[in-house]
Amino acid sequence: MARKATRKKAIWERGYNRSHVLWLGKEKLAKVQLDADNALKYLWEAAGRKGEAATLSAAKAAAEYAVLLADKQLSLFDTDTTDSPQ
Repeated sequence: MARKATRKKAIWERGYNRSHVLWLGKEKLAKVQLDADNALKYLWEAAGRKGEAATLSAAKAAAEYAVLLADKQLSLFDTDTTDSPQ
């Protein structure tokens, strides 16, 4: 019997320079970094969005949510006309 194909799972990996990175295979999805200017502030970047959070867990959650929204959000200038009335 053939094995069922499994989905890859995104994992957090500790990076250099006080940062953590979310990877899906070899694709970098998000990055959380400790802000050097502000004490105990975490800066996150994911899916073309940026933000800050007070804790590492809150920053990771916000970055994961941004990646999730980017995956579900439809394109503004979609050229597909299958749903348009004729």
